[in-house]
This record gives sequence, C-alpha cells and structure tokens, in this order.
Amino acid sequence: MSHAARIAFFTLAPANLKAMISLSTSVKQSSLGERLVELLQLRVSQINGCGVCVDMHWRELIKQDANPRHINALAGWREAPFFSARERAALGWAEAVNALPQRDDTDAAYAELQQYFSATEIAELSYAVAAIKGWNLINLSLRNQIPEVPAPGF
Repeated sequence: MSHAARIAFFTLAPANLKAMISLSTSVKQSSLGERLVELLQLRVSQINGCGVCVDMHWRELIKQDANPRHINALAGWREAPFFSARERAALGWAEAVNALPQRDDTDAAYAELQQYFSATEIAELSYAVAAIKGWNLINLSLRNQIPEVPAPGF
C-alpha cells in the first residue's frame, strides 16, 4: 500500500467539503457535549483504521484535558473502569452502527442507549457516527496522510 495521498481532495470539491465540515460542526455543537462526541469519533476511527482521524480526535481530547490514560484505554472500553454507563451505551451504539451493514447487532445496543439518551440525542449520536465514518472513508480511500505538524487549529 502506498503512503502517498492520491489527490488533494480538500481543494477539489469545495462544496462537498463545506457540507462535511458543516455536519461535523453541528455534531460537535449538539446536546451531547464535545467530550462524548470526540470519544465516539476516536473510537470509530480506531475501528476503521483512519490514522488521520485517530490523530485528530486524540489531540482534541488532550486539548479538552482528558486523561491520557483514559484515552489510551478507549480501544478496550468494555474492560476499562474510566467510562460512565452513559458513555458505554454511546460507545456500544457507535460500534454497532459503524458495523452496519456487515453486522447488525443494533437491537441490544439501542435498548441500552434508550436508558441514557433521549430520542433527539440518539439521532445526534447517529449523525456523529455517520459523520466520522464518512471522514474515515474519504481519508482512507484517498490515502490522506497524518501530517507531521498538525495544521493550526486542528
């Protein structure tokens, strides 16, 4: 596999980029809170193997003063004591939605989710997963690389 970017997609389809950024911004401004959104985005990016997004969301959590040990344990969240029941329900939902359509185990995850989130929040969580999965697919398919030095503000 080549480690060179295939195209400079950030400059080639500005209307599409703007729409993706708008979706991502709206997800972060939802009622879920930025920390939970970043945790979900980091976890989905880990599963999908998107290095650019893993790097970005890890850095964002660090900026939010998240404990690095907690962030490091995210891949093993089921065994880690650092996550609340609400966060666990959200992480379970994110993993189940991310696995669609190859695997559909959303019934149990949805039942758990309903204990901690309103219908509006469930919709917001689902948009959060869709947004990061979209970024993961774009970055992976077009071989977007992790920058040595992150762009200012990222």
